[in-house]
Amino acid sequence: MSRQLRVAIVGAGPAGIYAADILTKSDADVTVDLIERDPTPFGLIRYGVAPDHPRIKEIIKALKRVMSNDAIRFFGNVAYGDDLKLEQLRTFYDAVVFATGARRDRDLDIPGIDLHGSYGAADFVYWYDGHPDVSREWDFQPHAESVAVLGVGNVGLDIARILAKTADELLVTEIPDNVHEGLKKNAAKDVHVFARRGPAQVKFTPMELRELSHSPNIDVIVHPEGFEFDEGSMDAIRASKSQKLVVDVLTKYLATEPSGAAHRIHIHFCQNPVEVLGEDGKVVGLRTEITELDGTGNVRGTGEFKDWPVQAVYRAIGYYSDQLAGLPFDTNAGVVPNDGGHVLEIDGSPLPGAYVTGWIKRGPIGLIGHTKSDANQTVTMLLEDFEAGRLEAPEQPDREAFDRHLDSLGLHYTTWEGWERLDEHELGLGESHEHQRERVKVVPREDMVRIARS
Repeated sequence: MSRQLRVAIVGAGPAGIYAADILTKSDADVTVDLIERDPTPFGLIRYGVAPDHPRIKEIIKALKRVMSNDAIRFFGNVAYGDDLKLEQLRTFYDAVVFATGARRDRDLDIPGIDLHGSYGAADFVYWYDGHPDVSREWDFQPHAESVAVLGVGNVGLDIARILAKTADELLVTEIPDNVHEGLKKNAAKDVHVFARRGPAQVKFTPMELRELSHSPNIDVIVHPEGFEFDEGSMDAIRASKSQKLVVDVLTKYLATEPSGAAHRIHIHFCQNPVEVLGEDGKVVGLRTEITELDGTGNVRGTGEFKDWPVQAVYRAIGYYSDQLAGLPFDTNAGVVPNDGGHVLEIDGSPLPGAYVTGWIKRGPIGLIGHTKSDANQTVTMLLEDFEAGRLEAPEQPDREAFDRHLDSLGLHYTTWEGWERLDEHELGLGESHEHQRERVKVVPREDMVRIARS
């Protein structure tokens, strides 16, 4: 094709930025606009990674290099569905790629899950990461010295670690001041992490597991009950070096005597949460059914139950994507129906010019490496469609037309240059902070937009 390819990507997290990178490195003459609901880029790298994970945040440096490409532009503080819809975007672009990720908690349908003191992981993560759209306060229960975390992925470990650390330990991170003050109200001494299956089936990675013990204020206690392996477990360990490393670390924790640290993270296996127990509308406990491995690595219930006296429950059983305006949605899987890239209508036919990548495409699974290969699959399909002439040319293909449209709507959108101003401002706040921190995040949306647009 001789004409320039114009692509909009909705969502400026890793999935969207990787798709933009692959597009602009292709042989096609292409320009890409990233459209993001938040005033800032980077998605869950900024608002979903625990603040005491600086190594993971190194990813931002690589994403910044991608965004410095003149063929890629950023439009933040623009909400798809509210400010723009698909038919409007198709006026300016040959194709629209949705990379909106998964932003909210998957539901857990057990009695008592809505009691006061029962929380979703996403809400807590957004709070301690300073997301602009959540409350500045967290409702720590004043007597919640024992807390349950449901789920054994990395997010569950992040939550357990943040709850078990002291507020002052996190002062070296980029947490906003309101989060530091809030964490001082956290009374948790014992954080109990519950796994439905055995140690060979956990989903966290070795690095996150090792980091639990890096704080001198935390003992990690792996309980022997349910610490078992069936043939399916052994197959999982043999098939994955990472899973073997996880089991090795768990085994070391199991054999280590507690040091008497002020806070403890307990890891329990073969305990399936079946009810959050309440009294006067508040959490007072968690009931689990003891499970047993069935030989395949899965478990079955034993009919034996155990009550745990906890005063708060955090469910970290996975994220769930929001339905997008004008697109079909699979409510069971929490994804937009697709064939690996194309958005598919209810009858299975492709929705013209619409594509998906990342968690909205495959669900909230996989690490950064999966995100890159996933984006490559989608971009390959898009470029094939463009070369074959299957993409309808936009009515207004020049780059400035989209800017003029946003201006006509009166939107206070942010740009990449605006992000660089905000980035510099946050780094300056950290440098001038009494505790000499690398960065202090600006939290209110209006303040971020004002600084970015100044």
